[in-house]
Amino acid sequence: MGIGLVAGWYYPDVAISLRPLSTIFLRLIRSLIAPLIFSTLVVGIAGHGNLKQVGRMGIKALIYFEIVTTLALGIGLLAVNIIRPGDGVNLQAAVQPGEISAKQQTVAEIVSHIVPQSIFESMANGEVLQIVVFATIFGIALALVPAEKRTPVLSFFDGIASVMFKMTGIVMRYAPIGVGAAIAFTVGHRGIGVLVNLGLLVLTLYIALIAFALVVLLPITLLARIPLRRFINAVKEPAIIAFSTTSSEAALPLAFENMEAFGIPRRIVAFVLPTGYSFNLDGSTLYLSLAAIFVAQAAGVSMSIESQILMLLTLMLTSKGVAGVPRGALVILAGSLAAHGLPLEGVAVILGVDEILDMGRTAINLVGNCLATAVVGRLEGVDLNAQTAVASAEH
Repeated sequence: MGIGLVAGWYYPDVAISLRPLSTIFLRLIRSLIAPLIFSTLVVGIAGHGNLKQVGRMGIKALIYFEIVTTLALGIGLLAVNIIRPGDGVNLQAAVQPGEISAKQQTVAEIVSHIVPQSIFESMANGEVLQIVVFATIFGIALALVPAEKRTPVLSFFDGIASVMFKMTGIVMRYAPIGVGAAIAFTVGHRGIGVLVNLGLLVLTLYIALIAFALVVLLPITLLARIPLRRFINAVKEPAIIAFSTTSSEAALPLAFENMEAFGIPRRIVAFVLPTGYSFNLDGSTLYLSLAAIFVAQAAGVSMSIESQILMLLTLMLTSKGVAGVPRGALVILAGSLAAHGLPLEGVAVILGVDEILDMGRTAINLVGNCLATAVVGRLEGVDLNAQTAVASAEH
């Protein structure tokens, strides 16, 4: 990022010629979208066997996930509309602002369009919503078949998901070159002033994350009567790991151990915490709504409230496929931008500061999942105050 910044500032002509290096990175990310979303959603839905056997704990957890992630999307949307960090970046939109209204569809057309007629066609065209719908129905159907038939199929998709995680890791090894070339091209082409907007984007995200923690997570903690000081002590170490590595998965083992020591039974921790990694990534979902509207602002596309709400609903579904690996949200963001006719170059602009953005959102992901585990524990009748002496003794 530093080298790209200097190159763009002092050698703009050379920097502009580096654009293919960032384009390669964007194409690699785009190639991950369909298999990553499909495999993670199928495994996330069908991984616990017959849906009827998931029981009330699963229903409570999923309702909680949906409410909290929707609030996160709403706060991201509110913050980016108030601060407007994308104004002045001047990206070239994939569609012209005047074409947005011409492409408005009726509710019936929108509902019809999200149902795929061919999953392979949907994958080839990058139709994220259609992939999500098909994967959801497929996952439910898989969960309902007998175990002897479900297990090999589930193992196959679990293997695909594992391979996609590894492939994401491989692609991210190219990230320094992609990031350097992206920031070099951006500064060389747009001038150093664009960094003001990127700094404002970082500031907007962290303001939104802090607001989410204070307005959503803290009241939930108090309403659920979760011991605040003990909870902070339980999550602070895993949160620091998540923040520094930008990987929720890197912090999972310690989070699992600490939440069990906090007083949550293993059966609840083992179900809620891993499920939350697919369905309850609060920081990433907040970031997605904020980043998508940032790109619209940067491209000069004025989106109506209705269009923004439609995008929010889209992200509410697609965010369930965000992997708990570094920069996994970029894959979902790229798909969402393409689905709404916004320029993928917006991802290249954000790449320059994405490491800083990823640190904050990943830490919130971890804290949000630990809180979800504690809340479901309380809803299942666990008395966390009675666990104080036990937890202290275990430590």
